Amino acid sequence: MRAVIVEKYGNPEVLQIQKIEKPLPKSNEVLIKIKATSITAASGFMREGKPYLGRLFLGLTRPKVKTPGTDLSGIIEAIGSDVKNFNVGEEVIAETGLNCGTYAEYICLSFDELIVKKPNNVSHEEVTGIIDGACTALAFLTEQVDIKKGHKILINGASGSIGTAAIQLAKQFGAEVTGICSAKNKALVKDIGADKVLDYKKGELQKSYELFDVIFDTVGKLSYSNAKKNLKPNGVYLTPVMDFSTLLSLLFVSPFSKKKLKFCATGMRKQELRMKDLIQVKDLIKEEKISPVMDRVYPFEQIQEAHSYVDTGRKRGNVVVRF
Repeated sequence: MRAVIVEKYGNPEVLQIQKIEKPLPKSNEVLIKIKATSITAASGFMREGKPYLGRLFLGLTRPKVKTPGTDLSGIIEAIGSDVKNFNVGEEVIAETGLNCGTYAEYICLSFDELIVKKPNNVSHEEVTGIIDGACTALAFLTEQVDIKKGHKILINGASGSIGTAAIQLAKQFGAEVTGICSAKNKALVKDIGADKVLDYKKGELQKSYELFDVIFDTVGKLSYSNAKKNLKPNGVYLTPVMDFSTLLSLLFVSPFSKKKLKFCATGMRKQELRMKDLIQVKDLIKEEKISPVMDRVYPFEQIQEAHSYVDTGRKRGNVVVRF
């Protein structure tokens, strides 16, 4: 089978497609023929080994896991003798977290890992596009804050994979949502539910005195220090990106302020919490309460090009690789 093999950190050229042996499922495993996987900003961070704090988990000098990729949609091709909850031919979605491995045509996963049956109302490409962003956003908006109807939430990076999911989820919770993005993405962000949209290129947030219960910086571009003036007295700033400035604010500023900063590496939480999120996201997709926002779909052979495009920071919604 074909799989991406990465020997070092670096630009998209480190993603090399090679032929390796197709895996065979153990008694407790399912063999999944992967149909699609997504490329996110986090995919680029993991490829580059940045921020460097992340290398404590990814590998200090080179990636510990040779085949990247953290989510998939596919079809079960074979099952081990102990597997009772899945059948051959079933369509599934799965998250592999730091174990990675989804940039490949096949993968073996234990039947009790983060695998659920795929909703029938979306394609493999659509569902794998929204898995990571929606699960990340859901974890932040349910575990880190308690959003109530009428709360005001500001979402920076509103047109990205986490941002587009966060807007839809926040509206489900009854929040009033303001998104920050470029002018060209304003219509998209309004279409998926944002009540108001600010243009980051015009510095519209910096000029605004509006206060929010929650500011969710999905892309790590709006610092806590710059966001504080737009937080209500007991407001919360959320980010999935841990850089040095965020670390300092988390350790030395937030503990002494009523305006809190909260960071979470959502993919490193306990499996039962991540499974709960995955099931809830699957159900929301099935019920058409949230919908994937698709930008581009690349064939597997163009995975370097897919990463290069995501690295530009100009993607709208989700970028997916199709096998």
